[in-house]
Amino acid sequence: MLCSTVLAADGATDTGTEAVTDTFSDTFSDTFSDTFTDILNYAIKRQPLATALLQYAEQSNLQIMFRSEQLPELTVAPLHGAYSRTEALEHLLHTSGLSYRFGGGQVLVVYRDPARQRLKTIKPAPAAPAVQTVPRDSAIEEVLVTGIRSSLARSLSIKRHADAAVDAITAEDIGKFPDQNVADALQRIPGVSVDRIWGEGRDINIRGTDKNVNRTLLNGQNVASAYWWADDNPSRGFNYSILASELVASLEVHKSPQADVDEGSIGGTVIIRTRKPLDLAAGTLRTSLEQQYSELPDQWDPQAAALFSWKNTAGTFGALASFNLQKRQLRRDGLEAFPDHALYTLTEADGNLIEGVRVPWGLGSAIFQQERRRRSANLTLQWAADPHWDIAFNAVLTHMDMDNSNQNYLALPGAFKLNEIPPVPVSAAQIGTSDGVRTLLGGTFGNADSPGAALDAIFRDAYVETASYDLDMNYDADGWRSHWQMGVTRAKGGSDHDRRYRFIGDTQLSYAIGPRRLAFDFPDLDPRDPAALQRLSSDSRDWIREMRDEEFYLQGDLSWAFDKLPFINRIKVGAKWRDHTIENNRTVGSVDTAHADWPAAQAIGLDQVSAGLTPHLHRKTASAGSLTQYAWADRNRLAQSLQPLFDRGLLSYRYDTDAFYRINERILGAYIKADIETNRLSGNIGMRAVHTKQGAAAYQNTQLTRHLRPYHNYLPSLNLAYKLARNLTLRTALARVMARPNFQDLTPGIIIDATNGTAAGGNPHLEPVRANQFDLAIEWYFAEASVLSAAYFRKDIAALVTTRTLPETLAGQTLNVTRPYNGAGADIQGIELQWQQDLGRGFGVTSNYTYTDASVTAGAGGETATLPGNSRDQLNSSVYFENRHFSARLSYNYRSDSFGGLNAGSQDVTEAYDQWDAAISWTPTPRLSVHLEGVNLGNEPIYFRTASGVPQGFYENGRRFIIGISLNI
Repeated sequence: MLCSTVLAADGATDTGTEAVTDTFSDTFSDTFSDTFTDILNYAIKRQPLATALLQYAEQSNLQIMFRSEQLPELTVAPLHGAYSRTEALEHLLHTSGLSYRFGGGQVLVVYRDPARQRLKTIKPAPAAPAVQTVPRDSAIEEVLVTGIRSSLARSLSIKRHADAAVDAITAEDIGKFPDQNVADALQRIPGVSVDRIWGEGRDINIRGTDKNVNRTLLNGQNVASAYWWADDNPSRGFNYSILASELVASLEVHKSPQADVDEGSIGGTVIIRTRKPLDLAAGTLRTSLEQQYSELPDQWDPQAAALFSWKNTAGTFGALASFNLQKRQLRRDGLEAFPDHALYTLTEADGNLIEGVRVPWGLGSAIFQQERRRRSANLTLQWAADPHWDIAFNAVLTHMDMDNSNQNYLALPGAFKLNEIPPVPVSAAQIGTSDGVRTLLGGTFGNADSPGAALDAIFRDAYVETASYDLDMNYDADGWRSHWQMGVTRAKGGSDHDRRYRFIGDTQLSYAIGPRRLAFDFPDLDPRDPAALQRLSSDSRDWIREMRDEEFYLQGDLSWAFDKLPFINRIKVGAKWRDHTIENNRTVGSVDTAHADWPAAQAIGLDQVSAGLTPHLHRKTASAGSLTQYAWADRNRLAQSLQPLFDRGLLSYRYDTDAFYRINERILGAYIKADIETNRLSGNIGMRAVHTKQGAAAYQNTQLTRHLRPYHNYLPSLNLAYKLARNLTLRTALARVMARPNFQDLTPGIIIDATNGTAAGGNPHLEPVRANQFDLAIEWYFAEASVLSAAYFRKDIAALVTTRTLPETLAGQTLNVTRPYNGAGADIQGIELQWQQDLGRGFGVTSNYTYTDASVTAGAGGETATLPGNSRDQLNSSVYFENRHFSARLSYNYRSDSFGGLNAGSQDVTEAYDQWDAAISWTPTPRLSVHLEGVNLGNEPIYFRTASGVPQGFYENGRRFIIGISLNI
């Protein structure tokens, strides 16, 4: 993306960059002079002069530069309505003692002019600009800031002038980083980490907290999202893979809350902002065409994006439309193990018994492939009938189809060998113990005449779609403002079919596992021989999955300015109503072994449907004994052989009542916020009161059960920023925050396993997770587009949700029931360090490091764990170079071990991960850009295991390269 705005120079002149000297013309070109008198619509709120000038530059479609140290400590009055560029600029500079002049390249320079007389009013009608010329023999020292440096300055300006702890990325940053979705761009912000299990960012963690306790808002409102994978559940987080970065104007991460921003976040709130047509020049057209090469599937895929913005001559009505189309072939190689929650008694060859041992359900060598087609669109209509009104309608729609296959060649010690009667003996058993968890790390299971190997060939017709419709209305009058926002957001996701064809073979098996080792073999069969898996298993099945997310909202608030009060300059009061519903549904197709066609289906072996051999797998994760190639199934041959039998009723379908739940939350919030401003102190203080009426419905056996409960939260917040010096700010914040429990944890449903006297269910009585938080930061803006800052944060979290098993009486019998409960609390504290600097001669660096120390207190059941979502160390660093026609950026990202939920007596761990990305851009003209990007240049694998060292997945996603061309008109 090309940025049309040139921003402030915040420090000493850099002689190594492109300075505006005697290249200034004596006069404007006729074309530019005419353009400068055009009437445009402006929407600039009351704010410091520096940020007001940046908004003016964006809305005027001008390049502007100034030196921050020359700007007075001045808050400008709001400007809303239709004015010429000159009139709007005169309004902002009124009483400032600043003047302006124009030069070649359509550059506007704002500078200190002691002789300037302060203007008293804005002229009522358009007038031709009084163009000031610059003599050719007078050099100007200001620095022209373009491209990467421009966007970094914009981001720093948002951070510097925010009333709370906020970090931001502008559209230029997203374009310059090699990031194809929004989550990958967010990882560059201090304290934000990204889950890359599918090769690109999908879920984010903020300041050591899990994705489910961080919210994402679109233009200040909730945006629904859903997932496609069978093991995913509806989440409080957001599925960032559905949102194309081309739709986004800016990203803001609010790390300290404000009373007028929705509750629900412990770590932070991400606000995604889209563009508005009256902020862009009439007739703006931006297009890009890209080809992406993915290394593992060895495929080139197209991607295209276009944005068009129009507005009428008066600048009172505009329309913006954008569209993004992405096609992508994915492949992920995985060595996988599946921990089993059961405790087994093992029988050794000599008859010795080993009790209380965990054994993997299965181990596999997997190849996942997906053909993704994503279509995203944004339509915005904006109307500003007069200087008081601003009405905008915004629609964002995304649809993503993801036809995928996952084929996994399995060794099945827990699933098959230990489920025989009697269980198969094990020889050469290797027992490992960690944190009190005993696990069979290796051994050999006999009996060559019973199943021990299988191929799971899973084919999914999956999808995710999201739609958001929002109406935003603002009315500004002298001293007060009214704001109304209403809309609806909907999402659904899942699969039309999720078919698993399982082929099995009789064999002995042996395996050996460790933190980075996963090996298995079969003495009695060759995985490369499709005839070795002789028959179809009755465990073959089909799932039809649909999760739905829907919210209606209505918000209104009023604010008043108080110029004569000593500390308070504005008070805002408002209320918001939300009606949010989550629903999960599944239909299961199971093999009817009593059907007349079952003997024919069972006799179908892998050799009748085989596609030959897989590619060679696991180039970086394989160890001695790892299975790197095997026979696999062909989807078309499977359909030809088995679908006719399924259509005749061999596969019988039923609605799965155990999977159903519906959670409805009707939320009424009210808030009051006072903005604080003195010569050195600024910020806000507020209170948000929230009433939640929660309804939950699920089945217990075949009976639909409903549960209703209300609860209240009072959430005070204080944000203060004190200017110790002109470029040195001390910032602090205090707040009480909350996050509601995960949806699946709230279900009143329960599933009873009569065979072993156990049950599992949800808990609709769960309380929200609440926390008190404190922030303290110091920020030194020491030079142009540069900052050195340090922030300390602390969060005291009460009553995390943990899973425990307790005896309960159900239907007259006492069972051990596993449910989520409010249990352990946690303390999080950490430090964020940020360094960003223009080094001169076109070079610069951006870098940040976050240290997080999280401790979890023992719960009532004695359970302990590291806080889910937490990583102790995070590092993001980039170096860049740019001049008028060329830019390049090399980026590095590191995240130490990150933790998940409890699993098989231990805790999930994703091992430390780092990644290198790069981007190069050539801009021969201001309207044309050619770029090349590289993602995951080192082809870094992901290692996923339990804390006790049992592997769960070693994944390779491969490198990606993107070449593209962008045109801006």
